[in-house]
Amino acid sequence: MNKTGWFSNKIYPFISILAILALWEALSFFEIVPNFMLPSPQQTVQAFIGDFWLLMSHLKVTLLETVIGTLMGVSIGFLSAVLMDRWDPAYKAMYPIIVLTQTIPAVAIAPLLVLWFGYKMMPKVVLIVLITFFPIVVGVLDGFRSADKDAINLLRSMGASRWQIFRHIKFPNALPNFFSGLRITVAYSVVGAVLAEWLGGFAGLGVYMTRVKKSFAYDKMFAVIFLISIISLILIWLVSVLQKKCMPWDQVDVPVRKRDQNKVAKG
Repeated sequence: MNKTGWFSNKIYPFISILAILALWEALSFFEIVPNFMLPSPQQTVQAFIGDFWLLMSHLKVTLLETVIGTLMGVSIGFLSAVLMDRWDPAYKAMYPIIVLTQTIPAVAIAPLLVLWFGYKMMPKVVLIVLITFFPIVVGVLDGFRSADKDAINLLRSMGASRWQIFRHIKFPNALPNFFSGLRITVAYSVVGAVLAEWLGGFAGLGVYMTRVKKSFAYDKMFAVIFLISIISLILIWLVSVLQKKCMPWDQVDVPVRKRDQNKVAKG
């Protein structure tokens, strides 16, 4: 990618963010929306700075729940996809139930988890697992099942085992789907942790939001929303970095690919 393309890719999101902040400031400054309901960006930043260390202490709890729940959700989702791909009766038995779990709103099941598991970390982790494993299991399973049939038959004709077919064909083919699902997963996991903390707990960003909401400190509410957005963006960026490390063959620029294809055609 040339410098002009890189600059345009960076400047357009920056302009969009500035436009949103300008609109937000205008709504607050001209009191189109009452100030106590929509604090200005400046008030939000001041609230964030004022409660910075308190926010960081709550953030530690939320991040711990997010990491544990995401790791468990991703592991369960991946292993479920492998099982359903290798054993057709498991697919027929499990897939409808997996889809059914996603028809139940998280807001509806979260109070039950708190009732069953108490107010500590367990209900938060369980809710995150329920939210995060679905994008992984569906994406990875689609990746397995969309693998090149001709390549699979070729390896079988050469005496390859099921493990070798999985390692050399199915697993690499499922990686793009896996990382696409993982981006969704890490964003949902933070929201799921905060949602579970809203309904009961002793620490965490959701608990902090509940307390400031009761005191009508909406500038602090917006500060937490800002922090959650930043954390989600960082996690998504980390997934992109991990994808580049795990899939180096997929990072070649399109112009380079076209140039190589042209060389082959001319040769």
